[in-house]
Amino acid sequence: MSARIKPVAAPPPQISTPGKKGALPNFGGGIWAHRPKTFQAFSNFYQVRADEAKFEPRLSELVRLRIAFHNQCRTCMALRYAPESVSEGDVCSLEKPEEAPDLTPRERAALHFADLFAINHLAIDDKVFDSLREHFNEGELVELSIWCAVCVGFGRMGATWHLTDELPESYKANLDGRETPWGHDDAYVVYKSN
Repeated sequence: MSARIKPVAAPPPQISTPGKKGALPNFGGGIWAHRPKTFQAFSNFYQVRADEAKFEPRLSELVRLRIAFHNQCRTCMALRYAPESVSEGDVCSLEKPEEAPDLTPRERAALHFADLFAINHLAIDDKVFDSLREHFNEGELVELSIWCAVCVGFGRMGATWHLTDELPESYKANLDGRETPWGHDDAYVVYKSN
């Protein structure tokens, strides 16, 4: 099955990644080309968010991949933005993050918040935020919340668009069933920071 929105034949827009080796893959670029100014605004937001980020890239990547699983966005699950800090073993630990030995208490707290944000956001109450404050300051709570919102919203959009044509082969299997970001050896490495 191909993407559910027909791509534009014109050259698709690109997300810039200043200071990074490599570039974001162009998954859905032909679709975004229907609204290039909107895509550019998102690209700018994405870059500002990355530039302003105070917590570690590993935490962002773990949260992104966990939410990708909940969203069932195969594109999001197939991408690796921080392979130097998140190994495939770490990705596999996201199956049961509460039991993963290599996750820090801070990472577990963020992943618990991400799980609630993705599947039961109304359960996020004062108690949840109080427990998060054991690991995050107020600015980091804003950052974590924004990142979860971006990952949930854009991941669900990507899943509904069904962007599977350019995926690594293992992510194309079982297109009608649930998929996981763990257990694949052909994920698409977007860039490494070194």
